[in-house]
Amino acid sequence: MALIVQKYGGTSVGTIEKIENVAEKVIAARDAGHDVVVVVSAMSGETNRLIELANQITETPEPREYDVLVSTGEQVTIALLSMALNKRGYPARSYTGSQVHILTDNSHTRARILDIDESRMREDLDQGRVVVVAGFQGRDEQGNITTLGRGGSDTTAVALAAALKADECQIYTDVDGVYTTDPRVVSDARRLDSITFEEMLEMASLGSKVLQIRSVEFAGKYNVRLRVLSSFEEGPGTLITFEDDEMEQPVISGIAFNRDEAKLTILGVPDQPGTAYAILGAIGDANIEIDMIIQNVAADSTTDFTFTVHRNDYDRAMAILEETASTLNAREVSGDKAIVKISLVGVGMRSHAGVASKMFKALADEGINIRMISTSEIKVSVVVEEKYLELGVRALHSAFKLAEAAVV
Repeated sequence: MALIVQKYGGTSVGTIEKIENVAEKVIAARDAGHDVVVVVSAMSGETNRLIELANQITETPEPREYDVLVSTGEQVTIALLSMALNKRGYPARSYTGSQVHILTDNSHTRARILDIDESRMREDLDQGRVVVVAGFQGRDEQGNITTLGRGGSDTTAVALAAALKADECQIYTDVDGVYTTDPRVVSDARRLDSITFEEMLEMASLGSKVLQIRSVEFAGKYNVRLRVLSSFEEGPGTLITFEDDEMEQPVISGIAFNRDEAKLTILGVPDQPGTAYAILGAIGDANIEIDMIIQNVAADSTTDFTFTVHRNDYDRAMAILEETASTLNAREVSGDKAIVKISLVGVGMRSHAGVASKMFKALADEGINIRMISTSEIKVSVVVEEKYLELGVRALHSAFKLAEAAVV
């Protein structure tokens, strides 16, 4: 008998009708002979409603009380789903994160899981029950309720699967798997049968919203077999697993993109040791994450320094950079918020040359100018003007024949 952990997101449990539908999916797994642990999110829109209630009291709620509030959304869902299962004659028992001893650190609103005591869940499973657990939450060593941040239910599901040594962790969403790129941008984007953890990590970090990146990291670390499936239609979904050396890997598995980029440039700073730290250290001290970096040295012993940040951090980063420019006697500071990042991802790049040049040619043929380039072993990213995002993604999807089942 296999043990399966299933996770259902907010859109999957957004109404009573949808919760009843989830109950039928859980029953199908039970009837197939599997033990099932279910992790659920709050009903769609409920967490936002709770946050709005908090904001009506104060725009800066105390983090401990904030977690107490927003964690209640999942408690509603686990109770309703358990009722739906019990009504159908399938015994189920609901638990909050605290009740199944999901121990976290005390970083309220963004806690990290430290340990899970699976004994209580094991007892229920041994007695033939379906275990229904609230995602997104746990408790710290003092017994305080903590939450894992947006999308944290994915991480809860993977962590439970790791603790229980489940045969598979199934993430049910409003899409039927991981696609070569966003189908809303490229109509013939293809669902992938499988993708490696390494590729999925890159896709998630580069803008793909299918899975929370922490859940993919967790699954890779603990060797949890992960599958993305649709809550609303049948299908095999996409299996996320380790790379098989015996399999022929496609050169490119997918195209990710991120609209939330902004670029800042400081011109004419001294080309000497410590300059890069003087520029980026102040940005880092402000807890602003830096993505891509380019440095160009001029003949007059000065250098130009360009880097990207999240668009929401642009104004803060610009203010810090202008102050740094004054200290370094820089010639000029400039910025651009109308940019995007497009990335090719594929473990097959390791054994195939010419991916970058093919990418650059495809963009050039469409008249798209590349502003910045960044590469790693399994990805190539470029920054282009925002207006060229969809054109660029379509051109690359076509150039690398990603709509075809056998990518060469």
